[in-house]
Amino acid sequence: MTPDLVLLSRVSFRDSEIAGPRLRGLLALLAADLRTGCGTGRLVDGLWPEEQPENPAKALQILVSRARSQLGAEVIARTATGYRLTLAEDQVDSSAVLIRAAAAARCARTGDHDAALAHADAGLALWGAAGPGPADEAGGPVAALRAERRAAHRALVRARALALARLGRPAEAVDGLAELAAEHPRDEEVLAELLRCEAATLGPASALARYENYRRALRDELGADPGAALQAEHRRLLRGVTPTIRYGVTHEPNPLLGRDDDVAAVESLLRVSRVTSIVGPGGLGKTRLANAVARRAEARTVAVVPLAGIAADDDVAREVAAALGATEDGIADALANGPSLLVLDNCEHVVAGVADLVRGCVADTADLRILTTSRTPLGLSSESVHQLPELSLPVSVELFVQRARAARPGADLPEADVRDLCRHLDGLPLAIELAAARVRIMPVSEVARRLDDRFALLRGGARDAPRRHHTLHAVVDWSWNLLDPAGRAAMRALSVFPGGFTTDTACQVLGPDGLMVLEHLVDHSLLKVSDTRLRMLETVREFSAARLAEAGETEDATAGFLEWARAFGTAHHGNLLGGDPYGTADAVRAEQENLLQALRLALARDDRACVAAVAAVLGGMWILESNRPRLAALIRQTAWTLSHYRPEPALVEATRTALTTAVLYTFGYQGPRPVRAIVALRRLGPAPPDTVVRALGWVIGALRDPAELHRLCDSTDPLLAAAANMFASYHWESAGDMDAALKAARQTLGLFTDRDLPWPRALGHCRVAELCLQLEQGAEARDNLTAALPVLQRLGARADAVGVRAWLVLANLQIGDTAEAGRWLDGLAQISLDEETVQAVGYDLGIQAEVRLAGGEVEAGLRLWRRVVDQILCTPSTEVVPWTVEALAAAVIAHARHDRLDLVADVADGLPGRLEHLLTHPPVDPPPYLIEETVCGTLLLAVATTELARARTRSAARMIALAERFRFLRTFQPTMSGAAARADAERSDPAAYAEAVSSYAGLDRAALRAAALDLLDQRVRSRL
Repeated sequence: MTPDLVLLSRVSFRDSEIAGPRLRGLLALLAADLRTGCGTGRLVDGLWPEEQPENPAKALQILVSRARSQLGAEVIARTATGYRLTLAEDQVDSSAVLIRAAAAARCARTGDHDAALAHADAGLALWGAAGPGPADEAGGPVAALRAERRAAHRALVRARALALARLGRPAEAVDGLAELAAEHPRDEEVLAELLRCEAATLGPASALARYENYRRALRDELGADPGAALQAEHRRLLRGVTPTIRYGVTHEPNPLLGRDDDVAAVESLLRVSRVTSIVGPGGLGKTRLANAVARRAEARTVAVVPLAGIAADDDVAREVAAALGATEDGIADALANGPSLLVLDNCEHVVAGVADLVRGCVADTADLRILTTSRTPLGLSSESVHQLPELSLPVSVELFVQRARAARPGADLPEADVRDLCRHLDGLPLAIELAAARVRIMPVSEVARRLDDRFALLRGGARDAPRRHHTLHAVVDWSWNLLDPAGRAAMRALSVFPGGFTTDTACQVLGPDGLMVLEHLVDHSLLKVSDTRLRMLETVREFSAARLAEAGETEDATAGFLEWARAFGTAHHGNLLGGDPYGTADAVRAEQENLLQALRLALARDDRACVAAVAAVLGGMWILESNRPRLAALIRQTAWTLSHYRPEPALVEATRTALTTAVLYTFGYQGPRPVRAIVALRRLGPAPPDTVVRALGWVIGALRDPAELHRLCDSTDPLLAAAANMFASYHWESAGDMDAALKAARQTLGLFTDRDLPWPRALGHCRVAELCLQLEQGAEARDNLTAALPVLQRLGARADAVGVRAWLVLANLQIGDTAEAGRWLDGLAQISLDEETVQAVGYDLGIQAEVRLAGGEVEAGLRLWRRVVDQILCTPSTEVVPWTVEALAAAVIAHARHDRLDLVADVADGLPGRLEHLLTHPPVDPPPYLIEETVCGTLLLAVATTELARARTRSAARMIALAERFRFLRTFQPTMSGAAARADAERSDPAAYAEAVSSYAGLDRAALRAAALDLLDQRVRSRL
């Protein structure tokens, strides 16, 4: 994350440069200690070191006010003794650099050199490419702060060089280590790594010469010898001329894909741990990874011993001794003659025997490193575990294509089909290779279709593969047979959860010994731990589900699963619209796949209680996310079930939430209309409006009674009044009273804010902003959008958050802040706009077009509007969509105003027909986002601007006056600016415009439509 306040490489706040030495100095002094800030006296002394102003306290107060006006009032807070910044440590680069330096050092101490390197790189990036530069002799608070952080810069440089060296990247590390050694010649940790890197890049002789020079200088200057670690490295270098002896190390039959990071991680662990275990499920490539590490090892002796062929713990020592040509008692002696690496492959079925052998070897040798591969760790204190991850999707695709081409060189491998297939292969190299082999006889799409029975499909491995790798079933069966009965029972019971599960959920299913069983399954690599959840690979889950069916336990397991879903939905549905929705939203998202499966099963079994509970929590989640496609599907699937359900008392509120969600969706996207959910809600009976859902239930009953709706707006119950005013704002907007609509929306916002309800409050901010944009009150719109955005982001409401960012571009354009609009546009460019529906097609391009036009880039702006038009016309729709109308109208108006109407003449010529159809066939009970008069006004303004461009000034002036009376969409500015439209009219025919404004002022809706049709008719007749 880029810090908000930058002080090390330049002085800026959120990419805006901070000018003025005292303002910059103030920020530097406050940034020096974010927690306590800086006292008034110290600030005055630091800002005016030579000659203080007449009234220092007042001068400081003025400077702080200037800073707040430029940075935001909330950025600088008053303390008991002075001021402090309210920014977090990672928001200020001078503090973030300390965090990175500390984190790099901490990771280096624990042996996590990848993380140490990442922290070091991130910390150094805060200084910019040039680094700290020379000390600033002129001084000042900024220079002083930078000087204080120079030590952190050196620590990061040192951490980076050491990490590179320990990750086996000597060529990248050697120069940095040499510079560090020259600056601090007694830093033996740096010198030891430098010796290793020089030996690897320049040869052992160079490293030995450096060591000798250091030893002599140390003896001459201090009369001392190098430290023990450096002397040990010297001895290793002296032995380096001896060639490595390797036993049992195999070479690759084909390239090892996607494992470079794992090789580096294992090598890093071997440098700091006596015992390292590569752990993961079968078929993941543990053996190949271990052999790759063994081939690169620089130890004097490297031995790889496969253990898959032995059957008992007592056979382990005998097998290892035979591989080394030693007796069982002489294994340690055979490996004690200098640095050695012993690799024990496939240990999971003889873990106890391997652990005993390893424990003894570690105790009896000093320089031996042991690497094991297993589906379960050894459980030794000397052991570090590398949990081998599945292959990423891109690597899985690459591996599949490589092996499929080897199986049938001319095979058709459509990229989309291959990616879809690989998504279901768990990133297991074995599964991918077995699936690729099937391309010999069937297309990729057929392989994917047959994955429903993957164990029958994925068989017949290469002849040089171990027998247990000839079928996917054999791989999983090997692990299954190592489990005790309790472990197998747990795997069967948990296989009904397709989306994984929490520890608490698993313990509810497994009973009091659940934690021990889970640990057993994790140790056997049959459960994967990810943050707070556990999951099975799809392959393992399907295997376990088959064992569940064989055991005759499917019915009981499914019943338990549905009971869990009912309990989850009942417990969580009410929190999503409440005061603390964040944890609930995260929990519902984590369980979404399980809840969808529960919904399918509950519908199939007519388990109406489960349907109600799950629909309540999923519907609430998708309302929060504005996930229209999923809401539509949910309501379609559950409408009949919920309308025929008579809930028991414990499920009344979940049912109310599910039905309310259905009504809200229908109203929001289809308009007010009778639906089964309203009847079912009435049947539940009224409840005190003490929650958002209950309050909405009261208001839903008044949707077709404006008088009752307005009465509820004045209710003394705050939630009821808030919900009623939200719906009333849409009623007033539809009626053409924008001031009343905005007043109602502000009332809603105030009431939700008082109750501290995050999502309803964000919704209120967005509604006020939406109306303000139409009323050209851009500053208020911007403030409300800025307030809503962090709430929506924290809730994970991605679609709404993207929409708010888009509106922030438009709000800043409306108030003339083109630079700020450009900054929001740059941020928006990093996020793909949701274009699942036609309403959003080209929306981002329209925003870009207006930014270009506002910045004077006329040709670029018009070109972007033409791209919008092309996209819309390629996505035809029979519905009246406000954005489609607005986009076509804005494109025509923009071109007409810049004398380029000829480039969109066909679009302009089609707009009168669209307008006439809408005037003569108005929509019935439209959704709240479709305001018929506003859409008509927008089309009318575009037709008027076209007339004006074609020198028909009188009709154009009258049309603009009528468009204003209808109201037109004003979101996209400067093109759709009300002032620009009025200026067009007054410039074309001021007398006709004034007369039209007067004559249209008192017309009702029907008369307005008649006037518009008359103007369109006059336009046609004038051409005859």
